[in-house]
Amino acid sequence: MSKVYKIAIIGCGGIANGKHMPSLKPIQNVEMVAFCDIVEQRAIDAAAAYGAEGAKVYTDYKEVLKDSSIDIVHVCTPNDSHADIAIAALEADKHVMTEKPMAKTAADAQRMVEAAKRSGKKLTVGYNNRFRPDSQHLKKVCESGELGEIYYAKAHAIRRRAVPTWGVFLDEEKQGGGPLIDIGTHALDLTLWMMDNYKPKVVLGRSYHKLSQRENSANAWGPWDPAKFTVEDSAFGMIVMENGASIVLESSWALNSLDIDEAKCTLCGTEGGADMKGGLRINGEEHSRLFTKEVDLKAGGVAFFEGNNSAKDSDLEMRMWIKAIEDDTVPIVTPEQAFVVSQILEAIYTSARTGEAVYL
Repeated sequence: MSKVYKIAIIGCGGIANGKHMPSLKPIQNVEMVAFCDIVEQRAIDAAAAYGAEGAKVYTDYKEVLKDSSIDIVHVCTPNDSHADIAIAALEADKHVMTEKPMAKTAADAQRMVEAAKRSGKKLTVGYNNRFRPDSQHLKKVCESGELGEIYYAKAHAIRRRAVPTWGVFLDEEKQGGGPLIDIGTHALDLTLWMMDNYKPKVVLGRSYHKLSQRENSANAWGPWDPAKFTVEDSAFGMIVMENGASIVLESSWALNSLDIDEAKCTLCGTEGGADMKGGLRINGEEHSRLFTKEVDLKAGGVAFFEGNNSAKDSDLEMRMWIKAIEDDTVPIVTPEQAFVVSQILEAIYTSARTGEAVYL
């Protein structure tokens, strides 16, 4: 019999209900035994829907961490609390998955990396887009060398009008920013992972508050309140890596553009290129002719990670996270990689505020 891992969920709001808990529940060797939220009813409801028999409810995460039987903690709280909760959990001898971004600031992310090293426990960050079929296939293409040296890339996170109006998404104090730290973080993580390049040199960024103050704006989730919209509505960055490669990062919740893409990337290498626009396309030159290949992701094939090709990205993400703990292997998303994402995001915000390039 394999060990049954006992999991605590800290933060029982949208992302816990939409991703973590439903994707953990089908895994046979895990039990969610503790649920914590500052709004007690949310924790009660989560325990009723997803908890093992006798699951406990808390409103203070510090009380959760006193339970030595808990093996794993999932941190699903606002960005400003990720670091303190994750570090406390690591120091309490728990493995930790925290939602993206890793932390509100790069300094907090660095503290998390150091805490994981000190504790010897595993720490990962919820970049679930790595587990999509197109991402898995493109990673194989990159690793095979089919694209050659990837020296230019674009990270796409553009919405025409889809500003999240619930929770604390519009609260700069709790979140640290708007679309850049919310959805831009996914696109940047995906791009860096494909390039396997985590050595940024210099960053230049701009952020905008151009549409955020409009009343009664068209929006996927209803009009936003301009008085509460304290974060940027768009942000863009140019990143130059130590090896000379460059990345353009675009992120927006509200932009007058029909070129809509989220958590996708475009890659340009010496031997070929790839993009995720309207599917996965590989391009290149062969026998003095240009070609474009569209990958059929519905035709089965070998799964990149253990599991089947039809699994939801979050289902596969959770299974591979538990397997990394079970097999004592490195998680697919490492804390060191996630730290670089936070470092670049912060540099874009700093550059946007100062008007100067930020050297890392």
